[in-house]
Amino acid sequence: MAPRAILWDLGNTLVDWNPRRLYSKLLPSDAAVDDFLGGVCTMAWHSRHDSGVPMARNRQSLIAAHPDKAALIEAWEARWDEMFDGPVETMDRLVAELAAAGYPQYGLSNLPAEKWAPLQRMYPFLDALADTVVSGEEGVIKPDPRIYEITKQRVPFAAGEVLFVDDRAENIEAAHRAGFLGHVFTGEAELRRALADYGVPVKV
Repeated sequence: MAPRAILWDLGNTLVDWNPRRLYSKLLPSDAAVDDFLGGVCTMAWHSRHDSGVPMARNRQSLIAAHPDKAALIEAWEARWDEMFDGPVETMDRLVAELAAAGYPQYGLSNLPAEKWAPLQRMYPFLDALADTVVSGEEGVIKPDPRIYEITKQRVPFAAGEVLFVDDRAENIEAAHRAGFLGHVFTGEAELRRALADYGVPVKV
């Protein structure tokens, strides 16, 4: 039986996000970018934003530890939109295609609370999502089981009727444990074939 709804991850499933895109403009070499993202603005540090810590508060201790890099650290929030480069492939068209077919779509994203509204303004195609669970608003991130339980309360279909699409295998594994269908995203063409195999009405 085809899933009755699609639940989308956002970053690197629907929209192309990479901090290197910004910091390659601000630092003189790839090595400098590697050093900064590996030792200052790390993904572990960023995950606190996704967990609900306000960005302004989260950078205070980091700036105190690296005062010479204050402007670079502040750029993480101030120039956040420069980390993006449009939809992943033409995933906006796939979302629109499903919307035109009347297929219910929802979102589940690790994202700072204060960046959800700006992301919607940047990418109006996300308005096709009837509701989006944003980790920064809930105070818990994927793959924590609690965020999947929150999602069950927000999506008006049984978990087993919902196909979750995410680019990270650990998030899909957690979704399976919560009862959702799941698919690891590796590209639009492969996803279209998988959706068609599920019985979802998409062009292949």
